[in-house]
Amino acid sequence: MTATYSAKDITVLEGLEPVRKRPGMYIGGVGPAGLHHLVWEIVDNCVDEAMNGHAGEISVTMHADGTSITVSDNGRGIPVDMHPVHRKPALEIILCTLHAGGKFEHNNYKTAGGLHGVGASVVNALSAKLTATVKRDGQRFEQSFEAGKPVGKLKKLGPARGSGTTIYFHPDPTIFPSIEFNSELIRQRLEVISYLHRGVKVSYEDQVAGQSFTFKHERGLLDFLGKLTAERKSRTVHEQAFSLSRDNGGRLEVALQWTEATDECVRSYVNGIPTGSGGTHENGLRGGISKAIRNYIETHKLQPKGVTIGLDDIREGLVAIISIFIADPQFQGQTKDRLNNPEAQNSVDAAIRQGLEHWLNHNRSMAEAIVARIILSARARAASRAAASEITRKTATTGRLNLPGKLADCSSRRSDETELFIVEGDSAGGSAKQGRDRTRQAILPLRGKVLNTEQASMAKVLDNRELSDIIQALGCGIGPKLNLDGLRYGKVILLMDADSDGHHIATLLLTFFYRHMRELIAAGKVYLAQPPLYRIEIGKQTFWAADDTDRDRIFKQHLKGNQRPEVTRFKGLGEMMARTLWDTTLNPATRRLIRVDISDGLASDRIINELMGKDASARFTFIMERAEEAQELDL
Repeated sequence: MTATYSAKDITVLEGLEPVRKRPGMYIGGVGPAGLHHLVWEIVDNCVDEAMNGHAGEISVTMHADGTSITVSDNGRGIPVDMHPVHRKPALEIILCTLHAGGKFEHNNYKTAGGLHGVGASVVNALSAKLTATVKRDGQRFEQSFEAGKPVGKLKKLGPARGSGTTIYFHPDPTIFPSIEFNSELIRQRLEVISYLHRGVKVSYEDQVAGQSFTFKHERGLLDFLGKLTAERKSRTVHEQAFSLSRDNGGRLEVALQWTEATDECVRSYVNGIPTGSGGTHENGLRGGISKAIRNYIETHKLQPKGVTIGLDDIREGLVAIISIFIADPQFQGQTKDRLNNPEAQNSVDAAIRQGLEHWLNHNRSMAEAIVARIILSARARAASRAAASEITRKTATTGRLNLPGKLADCSSRRSDETELFIVEGDSAGGSAKQGRDRTRQAILPLRGKVLNTEQASMAKVLDNRELSDIIQALGCGIGPKLNLDGLRYGKVILLMDADSDGHHIATLLLTFFYRHMRELIAAGKVYLAQPPLYRIEIGKQTFWAADDTDRDRIFKQHLKGNQRPEVTRFKGLGEMMARTLWDTTLNPATRRLIRVDISDGLASDRIINELMGKDASARFTFIMERAEEAQELDL
């Protein structure tokens, strides 16, 4: 038997019935996201009044039942007069008819988040009860609805001061499986609104928890940017943030800053609505930033040798907020999660490129700090192509780490009070082991000169025995997987001979730390010990001189008359008695340490690349310019 299919089988859904039958088409679903979308729709209408200069206050209340919401503003109030064609109050038409509103033309709203005329009517359709109260023309009006249908006519309640609209709604439990609102989610959304619309007062009352919040930010996106960078707990690379505000046919506001974080954080908004999936305005932001940075690097000849800077390197650590206001935004779906306007990309790209490039050229110190951060990211990304295993320190309760056999570890397990001395040579290592404080000081002797890591791959670094021993001893990992929480020692001290070979080894180690464990330097964990090169005895006094200049100073200050000093020059740390090494170099009360710091990241990167890289021309120039300073060489 063949089933018949004719005109009588066609169902016509009228009014708001399509919304109730297929809510997912209008709010994305009936889960928590869809439930809260009802709040956003009503709040967005209030925001539309504020962004067009008609409202200065928005308030939201979650009632004590936790399942109903009231949203109000002090805008113009929804019109309540009779519509000339449909012969119903405009309020009823707006709340009961899809695609009805005052935002299809630009006479009433230059820009708006609600453009389809379905937001308020969708909320009404999906609410068991909704009550709209309007203050307008010196009077207060009210009308109630159930499941999208009016339960009475518009009422005039009497005189009222001011103007505005208040919407109370209780979502329909027959449509939503759960109608419990997330208070923190609402609070966060309202706080963001206050940042996007500077000067607008946004209030939120949570009657369930008995809490109230008021947000108002006169600096707008700059305040928002400060909040985001603080939440990420990563230091900013440059002190002053970049901000841009343009109003040329459409409003554009941007604030951005680079941090030491390893990811990118971009928040984008269109007419006050968050676009979680981005869109053309985000594409324009990223394109403009990349072009401005590349132009600056090329103009000032800052491109490092042997390094390719990619888009990911430029955006690593970036925290940015973009908010645009345009007359006819084309959103992807009613949930407005992505902007599709093609013209937005070009306009934002051009504005950002021009504005950021101008800012970089007029803030050179901050610009160079940003470029240094980007170059560091490019080098780290190249190094991380080879996998590096993270090594974590194990405590006595979980078993010991497989530490290098030549490491003389300390007995203390408190990393904040312990020190690791990386010592040049087994002989010096033996003296240091004998003279150290065994409770707090660990000794790791190195054999010969370590690998120059400036051009070495990560695989080659890990294959090098001396560097592998350092990585194991420190226990915090290497490269992108470095975690300071696993660091086994509070100080990492490079202890080399006070001669040219010792300086060379120290330079090689500093190159390794800078390229592969830079966080140690940034955290102030790396030090250079200053062992004496000379012991000077004048009469019954003994002095220690770090170098020739220090020796001459001692002579000038302490030699009297015809006194003849007795001078001993140490050829290496291995010649020192253990007691002497303790008194001069290991004892925290008498030793001299230099903490390694990066005051200028761009200059540091350039110097290391020139002096330790493959191109020998820079090294030749450096040596020839300083040839006269080389008064004494160990040959």
